[in-house]
Amino acid sequence: MRVTVTGSSGLLGSALTRSLRADGHEVVRLIRREPTRPDEARWSPADGCVEAAALDGADAVVHLAGAGVGDRPWTGAYKRRIRESRLDGTRTIAEAIAAASGPPPVLVCGSAIGYYGDTGGREADEESPLGSGFLAELVRDWEAAAAPARDAGVRVVHPRTGVVLAREGGYLGRTLPLFRLGLGGRLGDGRQWTSWISLPDQVAALRFLIDAEIAGPVNLTAPNPVTNAEYTRTLAALLRRPARVPVPKAALRALLLGFADEGPLISQRVLPRRLLDAGFRFAHEDVGSALRAVL
Repeated sequence: MRVTVTGSSGLLGSALTRSLRADGHEVVRLIRREPTRPDEARWSPADGCVEAAALDGADAVVHLAGAGVGDRPWTGAYKRRIRESRLDGTRTIAEAIAAASGPPPVLVCGSAIGYYGDTGGREADEESPLGSGFLAELVRDWEAAAAPARDAGVRVVHPRTGVVLAREGGYLGRTLPLFRLGLGGRLGDGRQWTSWISLPDQVAALRFLIDAEIAGPVNLTAPNPVTNAEYTRTLAALLRRPARVPVPKAALRALLLGFADEGPLISQRVLPRRLLDAGFRFAHEDVGSALRAVL
């Protein structure tokens, strides 16, 4: 296949690119600077421009670009950056696909389980309603921005991703040094549910969605979410370190501002019903096996 990827330098994009190339597929990386390699093509979400040759004749486009949700405290300015990066990027890609002379048959357009808001202890799947909060509204508008591609007859699938477990980055990558020093601990009271997925399963699921005849939202989370307290105990046990330094809610809120209540303190018990119904099989269904695989 010939697959065009945005966000190819990020955690998910770089892992997906390596996986596709390892199996002999051609990957075209959309980048914002001037291309310097044959596998690169330029796009500019701010200007609504995409190099046409990157899309014409592609077998799939995987759109993963966007400012990191948890990379910085949620100031007003950073929340605007998060929103604009996703809406502008998705709209640009979708419009360029719709205008392509040989449009790709599928657009895998990144999304997030933030759509469901705080579910408490209630299980949520793709049929669950829209939640409340900044992330829920963002995901709603983010997915809607892909309408030009859908209207052009392209199959559009939205992988709603949970917490990706990877040593190289994300929540695990940022906190792993503390846990290795024995300074890890639960967040708040630890009762909040965490819907996670291992990086290998995330990549496998993205590739599955390129080929599967499935459209619309698909939850990319493992079948067995855990509470933060259980996650903390499991990680500490695997590292053979204590985890007796809980992080108070007040400290998280002071450090992360609004992200605390829509990120590490939110409770989301999300299940991947559509992915399982479509025949996908997880390599890591429990958090212990996932952590062992990525540590």
